Amino acid sequence: MIRDEIQKELFENRDLKYAEFQGKLIPGKDPDRVLGIRTPVLRKLAKTLVKREDISEFLDDLPHGYFDEDQLHAFIISEMKDYKRCMEELQKFLPYVDNWATCDQMSPKIFKKHRSELLGCIREWIKSDRTYTIRFAVGMLMEHFLDEDFSVKYPEMISKVRSDEYYVNMMIAWYFATALAKQYDPVLPFIENRKLDVRAHNKAIQKAIESYRITDEKKAYLRTLKIKK
Repeated sequence: MIRDEIQKELFENRDLKYAEFQGKLIPGKDPDRVLGIRTPVLRKLAKTLVKREDISEFLDDLPHGYFDEDQLHAFIISEMKDYKRCMEELQKFLPYVDNWATCDQMSPKIFKKHRSELLGCIREWIKSDRTYTIRFAVGMLMEHFLDEDFSVKYPEMISKVRSDEYYVNMMIAWYFATALAKQYDPVLPFIENRKLDVRAHNKAIQKAIESYRITDEKKAYLRTLKIKK
């Protein structure tokens, strides 16, 4: 079975020292479930596996037993060139994404050509009760809708999200810091008017101040907008 082939390949490339380091970066993961496969190795393997006719056997075998299998799954989806199939596989996989690394490194290349269709899915994902489905939605808005396709309705959508989850609030902060760097004037009112959760608000300002893309004058003003707890 392809699952056995993949596990054999992964175990041949495991790095125990890297696994120990990686495990510390992913809270909640059982250390025994992290093999320590380097990202370039997984990406290379994904490029080969996505062409296999029997790859569905692996993609349907959920949940996976190892973090590295989840990573590989995310990279395979990211390599898919057919939008419809890519989205079908992504929708099946998202409920099983349980960590920031798999969530953030999953970025289908085909989405660049299908932004209008993608937007409808983002609107559904952002209303989810799953931490990493929401995080993925915000990440996709940050990646695909902060440049020529930007609209103020997108930060408005994100500003309405309320969650107690750390990894949701940190992604919202990351989004607004990036948005301030790219679309300062239309995004600034969300900070001035305190439209975000306090944690996301202050972290967004902190990240924006650390950005080299924002002028010192703007950074000085943003410092005045921090909310004192």
